[in-house]
Amino acid sequence: MEIAGKRALLTGATGGIGRAIATALAAQGASVVVSSRKAEELDALVATLPGSGHSAVVSDLAEAGAAEKLVEAAAADGPVDLLVANAALPGSGPLDELSSEQVVRALTVNLESPILMARALGPAMRERGAGHLVFIASLAGKAASPRASIYNATKFGLRGFSLGLREDYVGTGVGVSLVLPGFIRDAGMFADSGAKIPPGIGTSTPEQVAAGVVKAVERDKAEVAVAPPQQRALVGFAHIFPSLAARAQRGAGTKIAEELARGQTDKR
Repeated sequence: MEIAGKRALLTGATGGIGRAIATALAAQGASVVVSSRKAEELDALVATLPGSGHSAVVSDLAEAGAAEKLVEAAAADGPVDLLVANAALPGSGPLDELSSEQVVRALTVNLESPILMARALGPAMRERGAGHLVFIASLAGKAASPRASIYNATKFGLRGFSLGLREDYVGTGVGVSLVLPGFIRDAGMFADSGAKIPPGIGTSTPEQVAAGVVKAVERDKAEVAVAPPQQRALVGFAHIFPSLAARAQRGAGTKIAEELARGQTDKR
């Protein structure tokens, strides 16, 4: 689908990756409805975007009914042609250290809300014969890691939902894509937590994730992995041989995972 002239809804817009996606979509000629919980940051973001017709909607997707209300607000000034579901919580740490409320919050933001937004937007897109739904998952949706069982669950689930929904929309003019970032520098979990990225494994930038979104939409890609070759190779191995991969990352990998979890307790 060509992005120019389309109306896009982007969640999680005020994080580093969200800002990069908003800028890339606007640069491609879309009018972008940006959303997050942070009103002032949203207004500042809208003011920096190239082009015109951009707007902001404040929404906390962890709240009951928020996904449907966000879609309704975004569509108030015209139909939404493109959804980029980027909002996510880390939900990191051992399961028994998370409260039931924290578990539900992560599941709601990361998995339930993208599904409900797709459910709200998809039928009208199909009726128009055009549209695209993009879900920002993670390579953690293909390979599990310690101290991240809830996050892994939501990203594995989002991958399965995206691939299944894509098949449901074959031949309708509606595309469905999954973008899977790996380790991101200057944004995301490592930047938020202060944990050190494992040496030699490589990183990507928020701008590369944004370019992956543009590629997914314009080329109607089922999946776009945004990570260096060595990361993709390791994840591919872990996807096929999960027990061997888990054994290999014990020790140093577990220590990094624990550091990540400690640095993100305030985001649960």
